[in-house]
Parts: sequence; C-alpha cells; structure tokens
Amino acid sequence: MKNFQISFEERRVALFTETTAAELAEYNSDFKVPVLKDDELLVWDSLSILEYISEQYLENRGWPAETKARSLARSISAEMHSSYFNVRNELPMNCRKKFENIELSKSAEREIERIKALWRKCRGEHGNAGEWLFGEYSIADAMFAPIALRFDGYSIPLSGVEDAYVKSVLKHPGIVEWVEAGKLETEVIEADEIS
Repeated sequence: MKNFQISFEERRVALFTETTAAELAEYNSDFKVPVLKDDELLVWDSLSILEYISEQYLENRGWPAETKARSLARSISAEMHSSYFNVRNELPMNCRKKFENIELSKSAEREIERIKALWRKCRGEHGNAGEWLFGEYSIADAMFAPIALRFDGYSIPLSGVEDAYVKSVLKHPGIVEWVEAGKLETEVIEADEIS
C-alpha cells in the first residue's frame, strides 16, 4: 500500500502479550496478523490482503501484466507463502540485530538456494524493466521482503542478482520505515531470540 501510495491507517498490536488476544478478537483472523479492515470488510492473511488491494485499488497492477510473468509471480508468491519453514524457524525475523556465522541445517541451506534460484529466474526472464523481481514492484516483492530482510540480518552469503535484489529491498522507503519502526519496539519474543 505504501509502494502504491494508497492511504491507510496502521494499528500496531504487540504479539504474545496479555492483551494480544483481546486486541485481535474482533478481526476473525485466528489471532494472526496482518489483518486489513476496509470499511466493514475484513481480510486476513498476507497474500489475500495483497490480492484484495491489487483488485480493489490497483486495477490488478499488483501483478505483472504479461501472462508468463504473472503466472511465475503468482507461483513464487504462493511458494513463499506456504514454504521455507526451515528458513523461517532458523532465521526468525529480527530487524534489531545483525548476526554472523549462523549454522544452518541442510534443509535451510537447500531452501535458501531455492530462493536464490527463483530470484535469478525472475530477474533473468522478466526483470529487465527495473530492479524488482519482475522489473516493476509487484506482490512478489512484497512477499519476499521478509526473506530479503532475513538474508541481510543473518549475513547469508549473496552475490550477483541476489545481492542486488536484497539491496533494492533494503533501500525501499517502505522497508526503511518498517525497519526503523521495528527498532523502536521494546517487546522481545523470547522464543524467537537467538544469540
């Protein structure tokens, strides 16, 4: 929404606190975030929210216009949404710290190589019109932003296309703002802390 300058009001909910369940109860999201409330309509789940925004506010410009690019963008976004459990578990989201020399399982390493290969494929086949996976910013970039942040935060070795892509994500104004806001948060989710 920030990328396409769609105005919205953000409501921050601290997770895993005594008030989290009460704050999220009205949204029918099974106590998960994010949730989009558009008048009386509730949409939860990040991919569903992105699809809704694309349809309702962007005339479907959230996806690449060309059929092959759009199909690939949808496939990698769905894969991102439903996969990479080892990366998620072994590299929990933490925008306040930088890590070096993290030991990863073979499964996490395999997932990382898969992600890098997908980024190279997208950029190589459809990325000639800009710095994003499909040239112009799309839902696929929004879906992979958390992975790009993890790769940077955990010092995952990158080169070429992957390195350039992560740098593009890190300098996006919406991401810069999001990371800076995260650094100001005081809550710590102990289960996700690694030393």
